[in-house]
Amino acid sequence: MRDDGGTDEQVRGGEGASAVEYGRLRGIAERLAEHAPDPFRGYEISGDEIVMMMSTSRPHEFIALRIRQQLDRKIPSFLVAHTGGEVEDSSLGKLRRPDLIVVPDAVFAENTMAPFHPRDVALVAEIVSPSNHSTDYVEKMHDYPAMGIPLYLLVDPRKGTIAALSDPGPGLGGEGSRYRTRSDYAFGDEVTIGDWTLAATDLRTYPEDR
Repeated sequence: MRDDGGTDEQVRGGEGASAVEYGRLRGIAERLAEHAPDPFRGYEISGDEIVMMMSTSRPHEFIALRIRQQLDRKIPSFLVAHTGGEVEDSSLGKLRRPDLIVVPDAVFAENTMAPFHPRDVALVAEIVSPSNHSTDYVEKMHDYPAMGIPLYLLVDPRKGTIAALSDPGPGLGGEGSRYRTRSDYAFGDEVTIGDWTLAATDLRTYPEDR
């Protein structure tokens, strides 16, 4: 299980993820969640893997808060920034829980228990954990463009860096999906992501005693 300072517990299914296989993995994940220890945050599914996630640390949540507060001031009134929520594309066998999403207010207000569909998500942001960074740098770097999400903000408090990724499309050689545009920044910079510019002056690296 992941605690953004701990580990991931992964449960593997078969190769790939058909609709039937994805439904089976979803059922397994729900049963695991019923017996998960506190503080349990949720689970993700990608391909043939289930990742059970634990709650995040205060420094992690502080960065998510600061990014959300800035986005609240920048995005148009018909969009909202939300630190939570699931994004699901069952046709791809993918369920992700970004640290922050930007979606239309009308979609957020829908009276439903269903996850958000990627077509409604304008931006996702992930804050890299101290020890478990491969998910954000590798798996989600593939999953989010495959889901067609236009913008991915990847914040790494271990190194004090930010990557702003956009233009999802096919990978090199036609294999998989990738973001074809990337701009790199450091904490303290002004960060441009899509039509918005955010100041990273309030962001802090993880404390030494993490």
